[in-house]
Amino acid sequence: MIWESAITYCEGLSLGSYTDWRLPNTKELESITDNTKYNPSIDTTYFPNTASSYYWSSTTNASNASYAWNVYFYYGYVSSHYKSDSYCVRCVRGGQ
Repeated sequence: MIWESAITYCEGLSLGSYTDWRLPNTKELESITDNTKYNPSIDTTYFPNTASSYYWSSTTNASNASYAWNVYFYYGYVSSHYKSDSYCVRCVRGGQ
């Protein structure tokens, strides 16, 4: 989904009787990558069925507000793309 839809989706998510979901910031999303793995670059024991794709973060690129940061879970690197591009979403709970 596009970036704005990703934020709305997470904020509206009700899962496991919790409603405090949100889109993670870049540091949070990158923190779950595993640089010793690729395709996907994550521990699949804890995160099964993770697509080797881009996942949106809630962080806007300070140099260009039309872009937001994301993590590419094939290799685990961070990049930014147009907010109108469609990518995967992983929601998190709790405060930042």
